[in-house]
Amino acid sequence: MTHSLTPRDKGNLPALGAPPLIRLDAYVAEDGSTVVNGHLLDMGGTRPPNETILDAIAMFARTLGAPVAATVIDRTAQQVARLRVHPDGSSRTIGEDEDLPPGRERTAAEEEAFPPLARVERIIQHAQREELHAAFVLASALREHLTLRRGAEDELSLEARAIEAYLAYLRGDHMLSTVLALTVARIRCRTDLNRAAPDVARATAAWQRLWDEGQVATRGQELLHMWERLSAAGLLQEASHHAMAQAVRSRLAQGGRSVPQSSAPAAAALPAGPGQAPAPAAPEDKPLKPTRRGLRRFTRRAGRSPGQSS
Repeated sequence: MTHSLTPRDKGNLPALGAPPLIRLDAYVAEDGSTVVNGHLLDMGGTRPPNETILDAIAMFARTLGAPVAATVIDRTAQQVARLRVHPDGSSRTIGEDEDLPPGRERTAAEEEAFPPLARVERIIQHAQREELHAAFVLASALREHLTLRRGAEDELSLEARAIEAYLAYLRGDHMLSTVLALTVARIRCRTDLNRAAPDVARATAAWQRLWDEGQVATRGQELLHMWERLSAAGLLQEASHHAMAQAVRSRLAQGGRSVPQSSAPAAAALPAGPGQAPAPAAPEDKPLKPTRRGLRRFTRRAGRSPGQSS
């Protein structure tokens, strides 16, 4: 079931005492599903996602009686758009230099208005009702915005990615689940090896469902390297983890792709050595480009009726 934002739903509104121009967030998934502030919107048939987003954000501006800022992550265009929307419904895209100043205070204010944990609870509710598509899109939106705000290595960003990986697994998309879970494990191995074993185990569980030989070999090599690193550090203390590590080695060997103890393809899980550039935090993520100012699909003149862009 999708959610349609209305002024009467106080849970969807920013705190009235919050600093002006609290930045809202919106997300357009690759299939066109649209999320605003952690709520999946009803597209009303064939309405374009940009019109749905502009209408929803304009509603916030009218309710507050003040301009509203918004960040839109649009996976259909592989872009990030930054908007300013006014109570009269007009909007324009803005450059990064015009955007709200970054920093911990701004992030804290935005997350106080729209708490990430409340969004996680909504995701769980959808999953419990077996609304897996809705749950997955909401998890993707949460992970994308937390990563943009806080960075991929932030604890909340990692937890959101782990939830997204689990929902992909439940949906039967084991390739995506493996990619997401491996990214969590890779980051954890680099930043907090003592806590990495459960994340490596989750990545292994998804990898065990893969059938593509190339992906089995490539991802399996990285997994084996992680297990060997954990073993060398004395951090494999559960029998199930020993069994999973052995299962990875056995499957690779059976495929005729035996792996040496120090597997080079898995170097992304290691800290950078002297003189080396650090590995990207989440190399599986597709890069996003900022939009140009005045991008028409997110620009609306005053006096245009809802659903009409300039």
